[in-house]
Amino acid sequence: MSFDPDDVQRALRKAWSLSTASQWTPDNPAAGQCNVTSLLIRDLFGGDLLKTPLPAGDHFYNRIGGRRYDFTASQFEQPIAYVDLPANRVEAELGATHDELAELGTAFQEHRTKSG
Repeated sequence: MSFDPDDVQRALRKAWSLSTASQWTPDNPAAGQCNVTSLLIRDLFGGDLLKTPLPAGDHFYNRIGGRRYDFTASQFEQPIAYVDLPANRVEAELGATHDELAELGTAFQEHRTKSG
């Protein structure tokens, strides 16, 4: 599967739901999706898991080909001051269930197929 960040972002926005993160809302679909999204992107496209500590807890995202990709940044009202700390799968899994990851993976693949 090729990595096109714009295509990935479009498919994610359609794939996120209450089944992929309990904080999801129609007005803020990226809310609470950082753990499950960063895990899925790592599984599909490789790269590194990164995190930045925020007041509400660690925020997870990815680095692919030396570039940072935060597909869930839109959940925040203020820009993030990234520190790009290395993270591991175990840390990211603390905020995502197996069922959420499976649900996001299935929905992402469906929307990715429809869009391209």
